[in-house]
Amino acid sequence: MLISSENQDGTPNLAPISSAFWLGWRAMLGISAKSQSTRNLLRTGEGVLNLPSDTMAPAVDRLAMTTGSDPVPPGKLRRGYFHVADKFGRAGLTPVPSETVAPPRVAECPVAMEVVVEAVHPVAEADEQLRGGIVAVEVRVQRVFVHEELRLAGTDDHIDPDAWRPLIMSFQKFYGLGPQVHPSTLSRIPERLYRGPDIDRARAVPVKAVTPGR
Repeated sequence: MLISSENQDGTPNLAPISSAFWLGWRAMLGISAKSQSTRNLLRTGEGVLNLPSDTMAPAVDRLAMTTGSDPVPPGKLRRGYFHVADKFGRAGLTPVPSETVAPPRVAECPVAMEVVVEAVHPVAEADEQLRGGIVAVEVRVQRVFVHEELRLAGTDDHIDPDAWRPLIMSFQKFYGLGPQVHPSTLSRIPERLYRGPDIDRARAVPVKAVTPGR
């Protein structure tokens, strides 16, 4: 995914991450504790999770080895990272105003979710060498935006899994999805039976006023 967040000077940052899992309207993000995205998320408490399709690999790859941190942290410097202030420009992607958070969404991403930070969970705290290097950030979704071609015909809140082709990173290489390999028994359960209170909480969040020029 591409995480958009807000820098201290009000400009947007955009960064790819490949470690995330979902629980209802919440997500857990595995991310470096020292990255610009993490600092922005923890400082502002909000961001946008933009999910690129498999056709967007070149745009995502243009963000590889870039960082919004200036100066570049020593660990990233050793790996060849370099500072880029305008990440949207670097990737050739379009920022569009969000409804409930300050950071913009990525117009080209078929799915975008505006989120707020609920908790931060340290990882590898018992290991002296790894302590403080990685965190799992728990976020809650407040808005979901989906390109029309992904909607299941005849519905206004369902994704057509045959139309959704996300970009997947496996062992640092880009892949897409193949066709469904077997019918799923679990898919017979209506999705509404899984819905928790987060979706009602999200619907109650008002739209933020957009600041001119942002």
